[in-house]
Amino acid sequence: MIDRDRPTFHFTPPTAWMNDPNGLVYFDGEYHLFYQHNPESAVWGPMHWGHAVSRNLIDWQHLPVALYPDGQGMIFSGSAVVDWNNTAAFGEKALVAVFTYHKDRLETQNLAYSTDRGRTWTKYANNPVIPNPEHIRDFRDPRVFWHVDHWVMALAAGDRILFYTSSNLRDWDQSGSFGEGYGCTAGVWETPDLFELPVEGGSESRWVLTVSVGHGGPAGGSGTQYFVGRFDGRNFTSEDSREIVLWMDHGADYYAPQSWNEEPGARRIMLAWMSNWQYSGAIPTGTWRGIYSIPRQLSLVRTGAGIRLLQQPFSELQSLRGRHLHWDTRTVRPHTNLLAGIQGDRLEIIAEFLISQAAGRFGFDLRTGERFRTTIGYKVRERELFVDRTFSGVNDFSDSFAGIHSMSLTPENGMIRLHILLDRSSLEVFANNGLVTLSELIFPPPACRNLKLFAEDTNVLLNSLDIYHLKPARFQIRE
Repeated sequence: MIDRDRPTFHFTPPTAWMNDPNGLVYFDGEYHLFYQHNPESAVWGPMHWGHAVSRNLIDWQHLPVALYPDGQGMIFSGSAVVDWNNTAAFGEKALVAVFTYHKDRLETQNLAYSTDRGRTWTKYANNPVIPNPEHIRDFRDPRVFWHVDHWVMALAAGDRILFYTSSNLRDWDQSGSFGEGYGCTAGVWETPDLFELPVEGGSESRWVLTVSVGHGGPAGGSGTQYFVGRFDGRNFTSEDSREIVLWMDHGADYYAPQSWNEEPGARRIMLAWMSNWQYSGAIPTGTWRGIYSIPRQLSLVRTGAGIRLLQQPFSELQSLRGRHLHWDTRTVRPHTNLLAGIQGDRLEIIAEFLISQAAGRFGFDLRTGERFRTTIGYKVRERELFVDRTFSGVNDFSDSFAGIHSMSLTPENGMIRLHILLDRSSLEVFANNGLVTLSELIFPPPACRNLKLFAEDTNVLLNSLDIYHLKPARFQIRE
């Protein structure tokens, strides 16, 4: 098995193919993570639901496959809930998976249930619970949750999201629709999520609807957008105008995010598939393919442009911190490297820079060596944050992989703050407390482990810099 690129604290499958996260739910002390999985090959194929559990979102135990395809079709994406009140009559505190069957391009919504903490699953005898409407070809990815006194389903249907309600998970009525002409419609809409968050600094809250699109993403190919608005238990309305597109992530590799139902700390914790449909089947990882982002904690903040989403690394990640390096108030000069002699491919970097109009570009080169580097930089005059993976390593598997991905970023109180997570082939950048994020895959040679802090044109004032070497998480397999 080729494991030199396998991340050590990001979730990956033990072997073979993985894409969308599914069925994220917390129950009886365990975070359940299901995922789109082809156990027989490292390329997409007959979809199953793979399964893993964790008690801390860091260390994971891989469990046997939960749901297998059958005569009704492949097991496409969906969600899972705890049926605390036994509304579906499957058993007290049953876990219920709501998923899409896909067969001959027809898609229906279906149930399976478990009464033994998710270890074994039984498919509902009267599936489907929502049959295929003849006029909708792409009709999938049910996101289900309990709202006040009924179940709600958000379902992707071509270029919009349909909403359904139910009292028992078995019988569903359509209650609304959102999306026609809103946001990015360059590709088919997929994998919705819907949740409520408080707005920081006040007593108000808003609902957030996340939607992945197969084409038209900010870095090319697939990507994930979000909408902020209100939900009345039956339908969602956006408070931004139709033409505004809000991207969750401006890198190339952040797709199909889902959040945990029943999170015990009442946090909204989300993770996503780190890949892009332009090249997902070709990335050079050998006998396995598929990486998830770290879990991210979400919040809402008011900005001059409206209420916007913040994403930050989940707090439990700090338990992996090892060796710590710290600098205060340093001047970064061109043609010098404060980080000379420091190496690592599993790092957490937190940096604050004071911005002057005289500065040109500054930032970090990671995984450097030979002729390779991945650059995370900021252009002061353009007020633009970017990741350049043109020379990051192996990239000849796709014409769409190499390149520069960028996003406008305005200094806050004259400062740019970068929070960077590097895990071998996984790179995640959180800027200004997570108002902007960029997630990228990179495949440098193993020997490329050097770091560089650079400034171009003029000096840059580094207010503070912390670098943590991170310990690996634990992954166990139970047959």
